[in-house]
Amino acid sequence: MARTVAIGTQSFERLREGNYFYVDKTDFIREWWESGDEVTLITRPRRFGKTLNMTMLEQFFSVQYEGRGDLFEGLSIWEEEKYHKLQGTWPVISLSFARVKEANYRSARGKLCEIIRNLYIKYSFLQDSEVLTDADREYYKRVLSVDVEDSDVTSALYQMSDYLYRYYQKKVIILLDEYDTPIQEAYLHGFWDEIVSFMRSLFNSTFKTNPSLARGMMTGITRVSKESIFSDLNHLKVVTTTSTKYAQYFGFTEEEVFSALEEYGLEEKKDLVKFWYNGFTFGEQKGIYNPWSIINFLETGKVGSYWANTSSNGLVSRLIQRSGSSTKALFEALLHRESIVSPIDEQIVFNNLDDNEAAIFSLLVASGYLNVTDIDEEPFLVHGKPALYTLTLTNNEVRSMFIAMFQRWFDYPGSEYNEFIKALLLGNTKAMTIFMNSIAARTFSYFDSGNRPSIYAPERFYHGFVLGLLADLSDRYHLTSNRESGFGRYDVVIEPFDQRKDAFILEFKVKDTDENSLVDTVKAALAQIEEKKYDTDLLARGFKEEQIKKYGFAFEGKNVLVG
Repeated sequence: MARTVAIGTQSFERLREGNYFYVDKTDFIREWWESGDEVTLITRPRRFGKTLNMTMLEQFFSVQYEGRGDLFEGLSIWEEEKYHKLQGTWPVISLSFARVKEANYRSARGKLCEIIRNLYIKYSFLQDSEVLTDADREYYKRVLSVDVEDSDVTSALYQMSDYLYRYYQKKVIILLDEYDTPIQEAYLHGFWDEIVSFMRSLFNSTFKTNPSLARGMMTGITRVSKESIFSDLNHLKVVTTTSTKYAQYFGFTEEEVFSALEEYGLEEKKDLVKFWYNGFTFGEQKGIYNPWSIINFLETGKVGSYWANTSSNGLVSRLIQRSGSSTKALFEALLHRESIVSPIDEQIVFNNLDDNEAAIFSLLVASGYLNVTDIDEEPFLVHGKPALYTLTLTNNEVRSMFIAMFQRWFDYPGSEYNEFIKALLLGNTKAMTIFMNSIAARTFSYFDSGNRPSIYAPERFYHGFVLGLLADLSDRYHLTSNRESGFGRYDVVIEPFDQRKDAFILEFKVKDTDENSLVDTVKAALAQIEEKKYDTDLLARGFKEEQIKKYGFAFEGKNVLVG
């Protein structure tokens, strides 16, 4: 009989006690312990089992789970006698910053203090112990207070390690899950400098200058740049998505997925599951599946965007909206299931994200939306330049998520949108103009809301609009933008798969100061199409001149005219 699927359960203890569906990842305990690494940082996309593995480590090592070998019976780690003797023998400090999703520094600092305060409450028995001095007890009270000073709270994990070391006569294991959540939120909400200063001090005292530390483990989605918060942690072992180490312990391998499908009588859907959810690669381990999507599929038997829809994707959405036209053009290629090439830096410098195309793609790789299919190291080896990575959208689930994201940006009723598509295909420029003015009035300020708005914001808006078109047209038309044809680079070409139908060239143009009206701007856009011979490629592929419809989109602020 198939085991029950417990959706959302991230506690190893609860999964084991309830005999719920679980894929054995306990070899991770052995491999990490025998590595001898003092402090390890593992980055993986969200919902890839980081929290579950951290609870597994805690419940294996912690003295609070002494005698709980029953949780590990029948699993790989329990096959070796020496690990029986290791279970439940270490003091463990276990924390998670996953809840720190605040919109300002004061609230974020308050939530971090609350997490540390709860840790001190958990070990409140130490206050009555003889191992604490009167000065220690005074410090303990200060950490428990609601108005704790930075100097006290950033040293709190260091001090707690010392207290536990004295109490148990054994150094401490520290487990910190989702370490980068406060940092990502700080970037989104504009208090980056304050949170980085706070966390740099916290991490330095906890993991660098801590003589009571035996081992440390941190997990997160991104590897925040060393210069930001890890400048003093020279002994940090970093394991990213391109690292081979621990590759099989976060996410399900294809063998594990197919075994689960057989357990639940879904083996005939292997190809469907593979099409939707396969595609993640960690190091040299290909064919990794997101656990969240798989367990939801096991419960429902239906495919869907389970993983992609478990968060707002706010950071990713913001970065794409604010990106330039070249980045949007690369996303068009990705949505057409094509690959792109970009340098990648796994040390995420959040301050560069708004201006650096490579930084955006680096974050998307770390977050699991893009998959590395090949690495060309020649630029680095020969010229000392960054290696080039070949990237694709990870799988169909991710592609569906991006299409839905682009559609939501425009927030228009489906019937109105369909009328615009109909008008475009039929050449009804009046209806197209009405629609574009309506959508610009509702959406334009949202696209131009960055810290450094520029005159190029309209161009970004319209390229975003083209990406929105992809959802309904990509099954019948091939859309490209910013590609060379004739004597220049057109804005958008919509080419039908069926060459009996019309093709379309769209040119976007901001009203120039020497143009009297948007009518003149439309004429200039159409003249540019002719002068630059943007129809060259379409003609070469067999389209007749009368099949190629040309539109000029002229805009001035939120006013649009299509001709």
